[in-house]
Amino acid sequence: MRVAFTGAVEGSHIALKALIKAGRAPALVLTLPQNNSARHSDFIDLTPPAEAAGCAVHYTTDINAPATLDALAAVRPDLSLVIGWSQVCRKPFRDVARHGTIGFHPAALPRLRGRGVIPWTILRNERVTGSTLFWLDDGVDSGPILVQRLFPVATGETARSLYDKHTSNLAEMIVHAVALVESGRAPRTVQDQSQASYCARRTAEDGLIDWNAPAEAVLRLIRAVGEPYPGAYTWYKQDHIRIDKAVKLGNSDRFIGLVGQVQAHTEGAFIVLCGDGECIEVLDWVSSSGKRPPIHRKLGMLETAP
Repeated sequence: MRVAFTGAVEGSHIALKALIKAGRAPALVLTLPQNNSARHSDFIDLTPPAEAAGCAVHYTTDINAPATLDALAAVRPDLSLVIGWSQVCRKPFRDVARHGTIGFHPAALPRLRGRGVIPWTILRNERVTGSTLFWLDDGVDSGPILVQRLFPVATGETARSLYDKHTSNLAEMIVHAVALVESGRAPRTVQDQSQASYCARRTAEDGLIDWNAPAEAVLRLIRAVGEPYPGAYTWYKQDHIRIDKAVKLGNSDRFIGLVGQVQAHTEGAFIVLCGDGECIEVLDWVSSSGKRPPIHRKLGMLETAP
């Protein structure tokens, strides 16, 4: 069976390698040119594994452009896979492959359709999520489900740990899905539209920490938008500080100060007071100034705007 593959992110890379390892190298890989890599914080160049496996590669910034459709039609695919692509695939693209087009979504569809799903899963404190392969249709993440794998969201889940769970599932599910399609036994389970919910797009600016929020909410934001995403951040005067790891501090009531104020320094870390009177201890961060904040030992304010 001839497969066409579209993607440009870390999850795409993992899925593509799984197909190649299973002896199902795509006839064509559609991907972003490297000079457009800024579109995705988790961009990965698919060219090396694709070319090593003998796949044709076509670069595009528009999945629905005539040139892209021509490249896809030229390989006469039986099935198209779209794994990690930010544009809606319109009907002319979806209909090129005779069996149709399959997409991947890191949620238990029909819940949490849309964008920024992994951060939203953590921010909403979801207890269960799922990895879903589904048939693309005219809607957004609304097509019939082919394969879905549910699993619990762990306490303390981070964007990275949740991303890795989804991509681990994907590596197994994608090979199984192609085999199902080839055998003629691929399910098309219609989604219950009454259970659908929709995630709004997130930007890097949405990682700005509001120190007036409770400590648990601040910690959840740090976990939700960290690597492979741009991260949670704050300001120390004109210094942009991305916070990668923090924990809740016990006995916070011994610190008396202003919300957002650095209360104390520990070995290799610093303590900040949050809006509910609880403190967090910042353990890992990156400063735009190249210095390790706070810049000096005098207590200062972590401002929420430059």
